[in-house]
Amino acid sequence: MEWLAQLQGQIVGLDTAPLIYLIEENPNYLEVTNAFFEAMFRGEFTVVTSVITISEVLVYPLRQRNIELAQQYRDILFNSQGLTTIEVVPDIAETAAQLRADYNLRTPDAIQIATAIRGGASFFLTNDARLPSLPGLSVLVLAQLIA
Repeated sequence: MEWLAQLQGQIVGLDTAPLIYLIEENPNYLEVTNAFFEAMFRGEFTVVTSVITISEVLVYPLRQRNIELAQQYRDILFNSQGLTTIEVVPDIAETAAQLRADYNLRTPDAIQIATAIRGGASFFLTNDARLPSLPGLSVLVLAQLIA
């Protein structure tokens, strides 16, 4: 997967969907998410995501009372080498507000992108084709990477 080569030595922002696809083994995206996370675990690049991710990924497991699945998400978000989960601090919230004003983003998307920017990311991995690339932050959409 040649797109992974451009991530070497970089910081990558992570949206929620790629993590869900990995953990829940979505057959349409499992190959690409496996490759991404394996490269991260090998230390080829580092990944940042917002604590918003935990709010998004835990909804389904908590609804289903699936304690094991919920723990898998917690483990990868808080105990993985190469992945940093960042709290929403006032600086990130202000950047998110500016992104909402400039690009009409939903609040969770704005917080995820603001976290990536503040975390020093050059790339943002998502499956939301509506999200814009910004100066200094290239959006990578999974569906486009496998097309």
